[in-house]
Amino acid sequence: MTSASPLSLDREGDAIIQGDHTDPFAYLGPHATESGFLVRAFLPDAVRVELIDHNNGKTIAAAAPIRERIGLFIVPLMAPPPRPYRLRATWCGSTAEFIDPYQFGPWLSDTDLYLLREGTHVEAYRRLGAHSVVLDGIEGVAFCVWAPNAKRVSVVGDFNFWDGRRHVMRLHPGAGIWELFIPGIGEGARYKYEVKAQNGVILPLKADPLAQAAERPPATASLVARIDHHRWQDGTWMAGRSERNFYARPMAIYEVHLGSWRRRPEEGNRFFSYQELAETLVPYVKEMGFTHLELLPITEHPFDGSWGYQPTGLYAPTSRYGTPTDFQVFIDACHRAEIGVLLDWVPGHFPNDPHGLAEFDGTHLYEHADPRQGLHRDWNTLIYNYGRTEVVEFLLNSALHWFDYYHVDGLRVDAVASMLYLDYSRQPGEWIPNRFGGNENLEAIAFLRRLNETCFGRFPGITTVAEESTAWPLVSRPTYDGGLGFGFKWNMGWMHDTLNYMAVDPVHRSHHHEQLTFGLLYAFNENFVLPLSHDEVVHGKRSILGRMPGDRWQRFANLRAYYAFMYGHPGKKLLFMGSEFGQENEWNHDQSLDWHLLGDAMHQGISTLVRELNALYRRLPALHELDHERSGFKWIDAFDRAASVLSFQRCGRAPGDHVIVIVNFTPVVRHNYRVGMPSGGCYREVLNSDDRRYGGSGVGNAGTLAPEALPWHGRSHSLALTLPPLAAIFLAPAAD
Repeated sequence: MTSASPLSLDREGDAIIQGDHTDPFAYLGPHATESGFLVRAFLPDAVRVELIDHNNGKTIAAAAPIRERIGLFIVPLMAPPPRPYRLRATWCGSTAEFIDPYQFGPWLSDTDLYLLREGTHVEAYRRLGAHSVVLDGIEGVAFCVWAPNAKRVSVVGDFNFWDGRRHVMRLHPGAGIWELFIPGIGEGARYKYEVKAQNGVILPLKADPLAQAAERPPATASLVARIDHHRWQDGTWMAGRSERNFYARPMAIYEVHLGSWRRRPEEGNRFFSYQELAETLVPYVKEMGFTHLELLPITEHPFDGSWGYQPTGLYAPTSRYGTPTDFQVFIDACHRAEIGVLLDWVPGHFPNDPHGLAEFDGTHLYEHADPRQGLHRDWNTLIYNYGRTEVVEFLLNSALHWFDYYHVDGLRVDAVASMLYLDYSRQPGEWIPNRFGGNENLEAIAFLRRLNETCFGRFPGITTVAEESTAWPLVSRPTYDGGLGFGFKWNMGWMHDTLNYMAVDPVHRSHHHEQLTFGLLYAFNENFVLPLSHDEVVHGKRSILGRMPGDRWQRFANLRAYYAFMYGHPGKKLLFMGSEFGQENEWNHDQSLDWHLLGDAMHQGISTLVRELNALYRRLPALHELDHERSGFKWIDAFDRAASVLSFQRCGRAPGDHVIVIVNFTPVVRHNYRVGMPSGGCYREVLNSDDRRYGGSGVGNAGTLAPEALPWHGRSHSLALTLPPLAAIFLAPAAD
């Protein structure tokens, strides 16, 4: 109740005019007074305002200006105003009607606020941000944003001339959350938050941290979006997902940057849209036999050159390729083609763009204030404060929202090592030890464990993958065993060692033999993915084919042998786009892959080999079923350094189920090369990377191969084989 004279301009009214009022609902909207009721409205530059009954359209009363030409109006009433009511305002001859937002109660419930304060709201993504809702029978948008240290926060957009005085938000002091329901705003409306810091400085307009959509860069406004339009058709996939065992199933991942897989050069080199990618990329992945797509970050980001790894919108699929609904259509198409989708997700750092999270409310809110903790020197980005409850809740809810609203099947978490170590890429004196004096980031560790526990618990059948480049133990082991709880970990050591080996001229490879074998000493310590990723084909590293030594024929033969070795090796598989047909040039995010190379027989041969490796990998359980168990792998001969030959056995769960893999890493044909065999049963050569169909020389072992009862390599039987040059052969028991 207020006792101020209705037509007097008091301190509160002046604060409304100046945009400094910390609780606009205490002054604007309907209020009871000692003499009756009144409605106050602030409509800058309006010359006339009327109160309208929304239900019948009748004028109830004309408002009186509290003072001329300042936009603050009042309607004294004898009875409470009808709910809802409208305001009719006139500006220099133009008139508009709208429902007054200051007549509505809070959008957030007491339960919401309690859980948000506690940091346990696992559906905060359904409450914070901008949501099209119906409140008291009226359609509009509920805006909610966390800015606990702000003096004032307003919603600004085209709908209010980007004037921060017009839609000042309500603060929930205990939670530090500001909210406002604005009737009549529809899908696609542009908006930001105008934040006034405690020192009175108005900050650069801020994009919504939980926006579901954003303008296409370089524009930076958030967009009101509804992401419940799409009628999902992936019920069969989703129903079966929780029954799948990722670890025992084939997992051949095609890593893609959507902006450069293909482009439309005839249309200004434009991107393919999500819809076009659903019609082209998905069938291609299916034809090539990959089981999963992994997308470089599609979360909204301002700079193309970051490839998405410096996001400003962790809840919004980038508008470069279409709308959120379009992205849902793309995921749906993947699932209907029985292709899983992994998203690269970046909770380790964020850019310092002024419209983003940096000093969001005038303080170091999301980031650490001390640069020894809050500045990532390698990328000049800011590091999240994992010790802050609300920051952890923000990140966790981003992950959950992708699983919930977009049906994604997994998240590959970027740069985990930079999160785990306080001294990551820092010199002595440039970092702050934890409370025990160590270099482990205890808050980040707790966040990652909670992330995995929550995601696996709420969405059975999904997975998470860590890009972790150090020897941190138990990354992909359950949290109850002391692990971080990830489903998988990228095997960066295998990738570096084997690529370095392949770059060596074959005449010298005998001196580097351990680079091929060392990985088997730790291959079962984690659930590994073998990654030949985007990071290995940029910044002067050359393409995968570009690393191969020798003349043209040898380069392609080396690549074929390497891919076959990879598919025979324990661990799930990942190839970056273009590698599957032997891209010659480094990846360039500003242009399409060099698809014309498929007109060349050698490049087409690489493509055919990868397609058939994927088919064989899926068809033979021994190549995937025990990828993460020691019983799935047996060396036959790891020590033939002189010949640069490796031979090993992959095993499935069923008794006798196995595949023999032999790789010759020299350009020499080796006749009568004897290999110990597990039994006397007959075998067939089910893959030979030197096959003429792949661009090879056609050397191999045709027909049925019957081992002799001649002990070799500690086994009772053996085969005398012809090993093709720079090639791998796979032998499987012959069918009866």
